[in-house]
Amino acid sequence: MATLWIRTMGAVVLAAGMAAMAQQTPAPAPAVPAPKQGELLDHVVAIVNKQLILESDVNEEMRFAEIQPFRTARGDSLHEQALNRLIDRTLVYQQAREQQLDPVTDDEVKAELEQLKKQLSECQIYKCSASPDGWKEFLSQFGITEQEMFEHWRERMTVLRFIEQRFRSGATITEQQIEDYYNNTLTPQVKARGGTPPPLERISSRIEEVLLQQQVSAMLQDWLKSLRDQGSVRIFKQGEMAP
Repeated sequence: MATLWIRTMGAVVLAAGMAAMAQQTPAPAPAVPAPKQGELLDHVVAIVNKQLILESDVNEEMRFAEIQPFRTARGDSLHEQALNRLIDRTLVYQQAREQQLDPVTDDEVKAELEQLKKQLSECQIYKCSASPDGWKEFLSQFGITEQEMFEHWRERMTVLRFIEQRFRSGATITEQQIEDYYNNTLTPQVKARGGTPPPLERISSRIEEVLLQQQVSAMLQDWLKSLRDQGSVRIFKQGEMAP
């Protein structure tokens, strides 16, 4: 159950800045135009507890998003969404390092990436699981190296592990909440589609997991907001230079 929860919590983290991975064929990342003469190659776009986030970091995050399509936040540009995901993930990752959690091992990362390869339909064309060259070629179309993908996924797993340990223990779901969700949410939705809802006792554990994720998501977002409100984050407007 813990492993399943860590995977499904991807939706929770990304709802706070990192959305859940969608199972669809990603389009090749658009080519980044060459800088014009006199144009800055890179610059600071945000500072998170003295840690710099560069424009190149945001561009890299956007390339990763081509592999892991994120839910679009209404009204936000792709650049703004990527920046906010980076800020939120950096805040969580900094806290995770302070807690000195057990490190995510190479074998754990490899296992998770194998699952990812099976979920990405375009990876099947490149035979990513069977051929290391296929995985490398698949990533190259997004301008990402194998090592970059490996470290990105390790950081993602570290973040999810921290969220599980910090917020999961404080989340509790009562039998009444499960019953209310079944009667007021699940049953009307199933009947509206012309179906018959399964007995509550058969799906109560799945309902509990959904409610736990919702509760943890709310706790996480409140926590991230409090960190931002404490002045931990400074975002620079276009044309504004970092001190």
